[in-house]
Amino acid sequence: QWDIAGLSWDKEQCGTERVSVPREKLWVPDIHISEFMDEDKSPHMPYVYLYNTGRVYDDKPVRVVSSCKLEIYNFPFDIQTCSLTFGSYLHFASEIRMFPGRTEEQILNETKGVLETNGEWDLFNITVVPSRLELDSGNYSEIEFQLILRRRPTLYVVNLLVPSCFLVTLDLFSFLLPPQGVDRSSFKMTLILGYTVFLLIMNDLLPVTGNTTPLINVFFSISLALMVASLLETVFITNIQFSSSQYSAVPHWLRVLVLRYLAVVVCMPPKKKSNRVTVYLNPTNKDISPDSTRNKSSINITENQGISTDLHPVKAPTRPAAPPEPALEELRRLSRDLTAIRLQVDKHFQGSKTAEEWQMIGIVIDRLLFGLYILFILASFVTITGIWILNNMYAA
Repeated sequence: QWDIAGLSWDKEQCGTERVSVPREKLWVPDIHISEFMDEDKSPHMPYVYLYNTGRVYDDKPVRVVSSCKLEIYNFPFDIQTCSLTFGSYLHFASEIRMFPGRTEEQILNETKGVLETNGEWDLFNITVVPSRLELDSGNYSEIEFQLILRRRPTLYVVNLLVPSCFLVTLDLFSFLLPPQGVDRSSFKMTLILGYTVFLLIMNDLLPVTGNTTPLINVFFSISLALMVASLLETVFITNIQFSSSQYSAVPHWLRVLVLRYLAVVVCMPPKKKSNRVTVYLNPTNKDISPDSTRNKSSINITENQGISTDLHPVKAPTRPAAPPEPALEELRRLSRDLTAIRLQVDKHFQGSKTAEEWQMIGIVIDRLLFGLYILFILASFVTITGIWILNNMYAA
């Protein structure tokens, strides 16, 4: 609407208050929309209304394809603000001054009454902001309508978030399967394949515009990364269960990091060392040599003379060395065999201890990843629920 000075009449004498006049017969301001992005395909209206006071009323439909900067970080719980700025392209603010003809509440109620959407967006509010564009050539009067739109998230929650949470929860419960079998790794590979196909199918529902990465994309990426990490961890544990006896000793830094610190984090305190001491008797051949035996078996004989106080030690007569007996040789051979058996037993127990340490490391890593899974699911649930509640509170 605009006023033309000097163009008026008396409605009592002329018998009418309003007449329709061809658009070409009157001056029409060059009002345009700054965010317009496409060719104007709105239908042409040949007439305008002219009132007896000189006010011109121009009412025509306009099909607007505009640009809007989207903030999709909270997708699908996002609220967008799109602007439509009306102003003159040629005339300065001293010639044309823009101001709203109705209040914001009236504009919002009328717009909601005629609004038709595709079901994805809700018109939450409309604000009117008069502004002034200042350039070197002059100032231009403008009026900006800010449309606050809220996305309806039900479609995306049902089709994206709920199936993804089901698959992640299913992968979480797969930790209850025994890692010794092959079923656990096969199950996890099937889950990863299904989750990848799910993301490819639902990729069209995700936004492709915006300056920031949506939080839901981060959720999907972390979920897939945890699934892959759990599969690799399952392969590692399965390898430990079947091949740990062939491994070398656990490095000291790995033993300290995993078995001393990470084990406490996952509520698996290290086992206390036993105070029992095993003593091995390892007699050598020198200890059982004939000379030592002969020395130990030497006898000193003293003869007590009734009237004499001198003691004369008498040594037993020495005998020539006898040839080795067969029983003694058999005992020596048995001693050597027992020594070899003891060394093999020690080596076996040493290998069993190494295998036990590797298996303990695998169990600690398995429980650590299980705990990270639980923390990720809880954090995701709290974040999604909080954003949804804030979205509903803002809409209310």
